[in-house]
Amino acid sequence: LSNRVAMVTGASRGIGRQIARDLAKAGAKVAVTYRQGEHAGQAVADEISVAGGTAMLCQLDVSDAEQCADAVAKVEEKWGQIDILVNNAGVVKDNLFLMLEAEDWDVVLDVNLKGAVHCAKAVIRGMMMRRYGRIINISSVAGTKSGRGQANYAASKGALEAMTRSLAVELGGRGITVNAICPGVVATEMSAEVRKLGEKEITDRLVIKRMGQPEDISPWVVMLASEQAGYVTGQSFFIDGGLKLP
Repeated sequence: LSNRVAMVTGASRGIGRQIARDLAKAGAKVAVTYRQGEHAGQAVADEISVAGGTAMLCQLDVSDAEQCADAVAKVEEKWGQIDILVNNAGVVKDNLFLMLEAEDWDVVLDVNLKGAVHCAKAVIRGMMMRRYGRIINISSVAGTKSGRGQANYAASKGALEAMTRSLAVELGGRGITVNAICPGVVATEMSAEVRKLGEKEITDRLVIKRMGQPEDISPWVVMLASEQAGYVTGQSFFIDGGLKLP
């Protein structure tokens, strides 16, 4: 990925952190974005720099379209372009359907779905002009294999995959690929509550009898971001340890 510029949302922790590190290791300049926790975001950027890579830090609430446009403008001003967008930022507000409040739906859809919309819209014009781009949406198995209490989260991720396919059709003629990666349960801070409530139940449903790690997901992002993946678009890749439906 030498001479490529990547922007990774939600890169201060978990899967996003590992994606940012591995893209940088592959040679890309990486814009590390975070919503809150500047110290954690700076730590990721510093890790990349210490390892010999190039990174910049951007505070960004992806649910705010204006902030997304501003962040993209800052990256393009510094490095001239954005070749790779990884829509990784996400939140959960799990509860049984009848217990979900309107705000629980709004927050999850605003970040998980509309955040990807805002960021994609901000980068696509430049990608179209250069006739090159990679958009990689981090979805979830929940979009098709959802568990209890995840109606809002599952809806956001299912819609994200549908948008992935639609954008792939619109942008393929301009040299831009759009794909989704659907992790299973990955051992991160975000999944801590789910794992605490039912780790054995989850593991029993896995063909590979362990929880995923961020390192299981990030190599797929690097591959899809590369020129070698130029003939792959509109696809959803399930990295879930062989998760079986109940």
